[in-house]
Amino acid sequence: MKTFTPARTNLQASNVILGLMRIAELDDEAVRTLVGTARDSGINFFDHADVYGGSHGCEKRFGDAIRFTPAEREDVIIQSKVGIRNGFWDFSKEHILRSVDESLAALRLEHLDILLLHRPDTLVEPDEVAAAFDELHAAGKVRNFGVSNQTPAQVELLKRSVKQPLAFNQVQLSITHSPIIASGIAANMSGLDQSIDRDNGILDYSRLNDITLQAWSPFQKGFFDGVFIGDRENFADLNDALDEIALAHGVTPTGIAVAWITRHPANIQVVLGTTKPERVVESAAGSEIPLSREEWYRLFTTAGHILP
Repeated sequence: MKTFTPARTNLQASNVILGLMRIAELDDEAVRTLVGTARDSGINFFDHADVYGGSHGCEKRFGDAIRFTPAEREDVIIQSKVGIRNGFWDFSKEHILRSVDESLAALRLEHLDILLLHRPDTLVEPDEVAAAFDELHAAGKVRNFGVSNQTPAQVELLKRSVKQPLAFNQVQLSITHSPIIASGIAANMSGLDQSIDRDNGILDYSRLNDITLQAWSPFQKGFFDGVFIGDRENFADLNDALDEIALAHGVTPTGIAVAWITRHPANIQVVLGTTKPERVVESAAGSEIPLSREEWYRLFTTAGHILP
């Protein structure tokens, strides 16, 4: 498992993250098996959100099932997200502070290693966010901060007030859903839909500003449209390429789908959403695979993207 230190942090993080958004219905033993498999595979990074499983439902499931010793707690990174409420988004100071306290109680932890603002709240008051972050940081409740699904301008707006580094941005990315990469490759090509920049240069902005990107839905065709692995009706050429490259590297196509993301020099982390231990093992196997440029671009083009 490849580990690295995300810029502007002192964390030693795996480049594959286990997301816990689907564990609400798992029993304690299943949660322990899932988390234990991740740890055995070298994953030390676990992703939550207050909204997963209902109000703090998955966090509570995790907290009820997992008990870290002090030494174990030092070896893992716990991240959660805040801001999505029932029918609206909320980055108010009051909500951020209350939700973090509820997350810590549900997780049975004294601090979060990372807190992300989940989806952009267009009614955000950056000074309120800054005040909340200052209070959480001073109290030792949150050590690092970031955002999720936000554009460079939205990050810059927050940075005008927030003192702490915004060190992470969690965005949707897979081989078949990769506008943050594909638009730059097709830059200046007016006849191609692929050239439309829907994210205002988020990939290059993140690299220039030392922000670590985290890729959610790494196997999804689009926005929760199902997985592309094994979908030969819509992605026959891509699956042929996945199978051949997987065979060459001694892993499964799932591992290669992970490797396609981790191969990028931006040090993008991959956020898994599976509850199947075997899928965790397959995914973790792609962490350090050094795909060649030819392999990487073959996957890119067989996914339907264009090299102009």
